[in-house]
Amino acid sequence: MTEREPRSTGRRRLLVGVGAGLSLAAAGCLGDEGASITPISLDGERACDQCGMIIEDHPGPVGQIHFEDDEPEGGRPGQFCSSVCMYTYRFDAEDAGRTVLAAFLTDYSLVDQEVFREGSDTMFSSHVGSEAFSRTTDLTVVARSEVVGAMGPELIPFSDDGDVESFVDEYGGEPMPAEDVDRGTLEAL
Repeated sequence: MTEREPRSTGRRRLLVGVGAGLSLAAAGCLGDEGASITPISLDGERACDQCGMIIEDHPGPVGQIHFEDDEPEGGRPGQFCSSVCMYTYRFDAEDAGRTVLAAFLTDYSLVDQEVFREGSDTMFSSHVGSEAFSRTTDLTVVARSEVVGAMGPELIPFSDDGDVESFVDEYGGEPMPAEDVDRGTLEAL
């Protein structure tokens, strides 16, 4: 009987190991579901899903979210006129049980932005072409800078650390990973 115990223990370990490996493999496959998603262009008369404003008519960063269920957007990603609108919508959707596969924001490291003043506000140009976006997982946003967007105080995204430093030197603000933004971040703007 003592000979059987080690064999069954060995089998159990093998089965547990195989089961754990399969679980990790399945999780990896599920995690890759959003890896092939690419951003779309947000030009034309596309309205923000959070506030209803026409996206390309307003300055500052814009965003999009691709959800697992494609609803209620009807098979297209959620589309937003500002990073604040995108995050607000995302948090509400996640609270409702929706799963984000990929989220994108304007990447000011990829575009030649124009800086302009409107009254006393400093603003960055809007870029709505698909090539202007990067995944939020690859971005650093700057909060509480002098630069505002379509909805006022804004989170300004960059993929290049040097661009973040230059922006903060010129316009102030506090950099943070885009994936660390939470409701408290938005409230503090």
